[in-house]
Amino acid sequence: MAQVQLERISKTYPGGVRAVDGVTLTVADREFVVLVGPSGCGKTTTLRMVAGLEDITAGTIRIAERVVNDVQPKDRDIAMVFQNYALYPHMTVYKNMAFGLKLRRVPKADIDRRVREAAKTLEIEHLLDRKPKALSGGQRQRVAVGRAIVREPAAFLFDEPLSNLDAKLRVTTRAELKRLHRRLKTTTIYVTHDQEEAMTLGDRIVVMKDGRIQQADAPLQTYTHPVNRFVAGFIGMPPMNFFEGAIKRVNGDLLFEQGTLSAGELNLPGNGFHLPVPALFRDRLTPYIGRHVTLGIRPEHFYTQPVAAPQDHCPIPVTVTVVEPLGSDMDVYVQTALQENVVARVQANADLKADSAVTLYADLRRVHFFGAGDAGQNLCPLP
Repeated sequence: MAQVQLERISKTYPGGVRAVDGVTLTVADREFVVLVGPSGCGKTTTLRMVAGLEDITAGTIRIAERVVNDVQPKDRDIAMVFQNYALYPHMTVYKNMAFGLKLRRVPKADIDRRVREAAKTLEIEHLLDRKPKALSGGQRQRVAVGRAIVREPAAFLFDEPLSNLDAKLRVTTRAELKRLHRRLKTTTIYVTHDQEEAMTLGDRIVVMKDGRIQQADAPLQTYTHPVNRFVAGFIGMPPMNFFEGAIKRVNGDLLFEQGTLSAGELNLPGNGFHLPVPALFRDRLTPYIGRHVTLGIRPEHFYTQPVAAPQDHCPIPVTVTVVEPLGSDMDVYVQTALQENVVARVQANADLKADSAVTLYADLRRVHFFGAGDAGQNLCPLP
């Protein structure tokens, strides 16, 4: 078991391309941390630097209090599971799992014990004599995890290990990995671009963009309290809806008026919806009266009928464009007077049809306000 510490680590490639820019992160002993973000955000490069597969340009990496900047990957006491599993096709499952231990000259009796214990844990005992070509994708993935387990490392590193599985198998294997971590309690760093995977697996998720950490927090905290517009839009599926507009004072109350952006300039034509600023946000938004802000509403925080007190909801007239049934729920794509491609995830309702004019109710207790721009900070973090 070990703590993993990254202190202002950076990676700059020839030509000046900076893939990782001053990342500082501590992964506690036994913690499961997920690095998540879009392609090119630096998450895999960060993981590979921890593994020793990429040299660092600057900064310090410690594993169990030992600086490992110049330590070879095989001597870092970590085990890595790759996206393509990297199994030897000519070896049986048993030999694949035992191979790394044989290289380290572990006694045969210990190898056999570790391999069989790991196989039992992963429920692949019946596969030990098979070769990888005779296994399904999910079975290969478990073998790759088993090969990591037998090493009894200080930390596990996972690089998008579920990306080659079909959707149903990803869900079941994800649950297996969660149960496995609870049983083994090994420090784990896991990389994925799938925010749903990150939310369900991690004790903490680290959202990255352009080589920098945007937010490192518990999954529900990240969903409920996004620090900026990028995190708010990346975490959650379907993504959060954003509306450009301005804060106005009308008859002593604060309102958000929807507008449009043209060449970076905010326009308020007057036919956008108006949303009352919730009482708990008024003090924080008073300095923004007359200024451009962005309103964020998650799809699941729209309703076809009010579900709380009238003052906690804002009616917004919309026109339905597309309906996607999901069983008990449905995704309804709508447009306001000024914006297309707004999505609401609501309870299945046969009355919602394309081209129909309806009223959606936004839950004012769950709205967010961000500063202008794609990187705008959350102006009113929810309590």
